[in-house]
Formats: sequence, structure tokens, C-alpha cells
Amino acid sequence: MKKVFSIIIVIFWMALIFFFSHQPGEQSGELSDGITAMLIGMLHVVIPGAEDIITGLFIRKLAHFSVYFMLAILLMNAFRCFQVTVKKSIIPAFIISVLYAISDEVHQAFIPGRGPQVTDVLLDSAGALVGIGVYCALLHIFTRKRYSGNNVR
Repeated sequence: MKKVFSIIIVIFWMALIFFFSHQPGEQSGELSDGITAMLIGMLHVVIPGAEDIITGLFIRKLAHFSVYFMLAILLMNAFRCFQVTVKKSIIPAFIISVLYAISDEVHQAFIPGRGPQVTDVLLDSAGALVGIGVYCALLHIFTRKRYSGNNVR
């Protein structure tokens, strides 16, 4: 059941990426503007002048990084559920993430007001790479704690 669930989550996440990429440029821009306004409102309490730092472009680029960061983590988890070692999961998870990023940009070429951007693929790839790194680091930390905790009495 765990294996099936891990695959379903990956497919759901990819479908979510597709859904957001399928929005026409104007609709996508409105969504980014709304999220930007919300973040500025929240950050303004903590950081006065946050509106000078956060822009719609920043939010859009952060979204690219973040969704592929998560996709890579979900892929690493799915491989792990199928007993693939972490080392053997890194390259396939990265390749799948990058290929999906490329296909996502090609898909956007057919959406009104959108277009493919090589920089977006690079951001997506960077997000995936960092996601894989974070997954490996956290797995290492938690596995080390679990084994060291068993030896202490």
C-alpha cells in the first residue's frame, strides 16, 4: 500500500504542476499577484518595506524552485518505498525532475500568454537538486540518530 500511495502522490504533484502550467498567462499573472500581495501583507509585519524585496517575478521564480524541490523529494521517497537505495535513487529522481521540467516548458509554448523559458528549467533543476540534497541530508541525520539512540542505554 505504501508503494502505491507514494506513486499516487508523485502523480498528483505532477498533475498539480501541469494544472498551474496550463493556466493562460493573464490568469497565472493574477494568481502570482494575489500570492505576492498576501506575502507582502504578512511579511510587512515582520519586515517593514518587504514590498521592495518581494515582487511578482520573485514569487514566480520561487514557485518554480519550490515545486520541483518537492517533486524531487517525492520521487526520492517513492524510490525508497521500492527498496531502491538512496545512492541509486539520486540520478533517476533528478533526471525525471529535469525531463518533467522540460516537458512543462514545452507545454507552456501552447498556452496563450505563456512561453517556454530555459531559465525556468534551470530553476526547476536547481530546486530538484536541492530537494534531493535535503532529502539525503535529513535521511542521514534521522537514520544516524535512530541507530545511535539504540546503542545508548
